[in-house]
Amino acid sequence: MSAGITALVLVAALLHSSWNAIAKAIPDRLASSTLIGLVYLIAGLFGVVVFGPPAAAAWPFVVVSACLQTGYLILLTTSYKHGDFSQVYPLARGLSVLLVAVVATVFLAESLSTLQMVGVAVIAGSLLSLALLRRGSGRLGVMFAVLTGVCIAGYSLVDGVGVRQSGSPLSYMSWLFLLQGVMIPVVCWRLAPSRTAYVSGIRAHWRLGLLGGLLSMLAYGIVVRAQDSAPLALVSALRESSVLLAGIIGALFFNERFSRTRMVLTTAAVAGIAALQLG
Repeated sequence: MSAGITALVLVAALLHSSWNAIAKAIPDRLASSTLIGLVYLIAGLFGVVVFGPPAAAAWPFVVVSACLQTGYLILLTTSYKHGDFSQVYPLARGLSVLLVAVVATVFLAESLSTLQMVGVAVIAGSLLSLALLRRGSGRLGVMFAVLTGVCIAGYSLVDGVGVRQSGSPLSYMSWLFLLQGVMIPVVCWRLAPSRTAYVSGIRAHWRLGLLGGLLSMLAYGIVVRAQDSAPLALVSALRESSVLLAGIIGALFFNERFSRTRMVLTTAAVAGIAALQLG
């Protein structure tokens, strides 16, 4: 992998952890989710005009993935409301990688190398320890982080099959963004306990929320660009360096104590993810 592609993926990792930090910084979780969703809506509208519809076989996957990703974004912002950024982010990201590996092995008849099996064991052990280390995060924060990880694993598996059925990855992604952009604001509107407070939250945080959505889109686009010209395993492994960045962001911007124990567990999770991807 060239130095240029490596730098791009590291930028994507920084952007991904940054937009998650923005989601954490906005106190109104529904307003935060809505503003990010509106960016998806704009990008989706542009994409469907340019790339058209995917193949018919891909539509069930697009719909299911949009539902899962809508749930994921709302669960993610909820977990940030109840837990530390430096714990929630690694737990959700690492758990999703672990679950995808387990499902692919057990149900999709994919085999794991010795290095990958070691990676699974390291991820499982470090994430379990991180979940039990609730200093700074309550049980709700850990619970919602776990549910977020389940949703990430779910849409990752669905997209892995659906994009191959689409005939055009860019078309698949465009319609996926469009559906999310419609579903997220609608669900948030229905969940809002006070519509007045919900609208006020959007007005108060619209600049930060739209920036978060833009960074999310840029991070996703950079990774897709890198995957087009570099080995997927290397891109994925390098991309998960964002888990380490989460600890730094949590300490610098949210006054979270990134203890030595949490640092070791987070680093172990990144090493396990790298072993799983590179194996």
